[in-house]
Amino acid sequence: MSKEHYSGGCQCGAVAFEVEADLDQTMTCNCSRCQRMGFVLTFVPRGDFKLVEDGPVTEYRFNKEQIVHLFCPVCGVESYAFGSHPQMGEVAAINVNCLKGVDPRALKSQHVEGASY
Repeated sequence: MSKEHYSGGCQCGAVAFEVEADLDQTMTCNCSRCQRMGFVLTFVPRGDFKLVEDGPVTEYRFNKEQIVHLFCPVCGVESYAFGSHPQMGEVAAINVNCLKGVDPRALKSQHVEGASY
């Protein structure tokens, strides 16, 4: 699979975005946040992510506080986060569960051992 155009957002629609993403590169993680939230994630360069509806978001940081977790204060859904990646630079972490027309459980995601960090 190569990069394709997707739209997504939170449950109530206050936050909406468009993204160019390759869903062959998804991951799951067992860190204290991802495990509880059930995330399936893909990471894209910030330039491939565009907010369409940038309603109010609440920021949450934990552990080393390097990832900016942003979630809708109305419905509570975290549809994306911002951070940096050693090879990609500034990235958006996309919650694939929030992409329209995508079944994230059908993807062959790589599992990351995040609990030990």
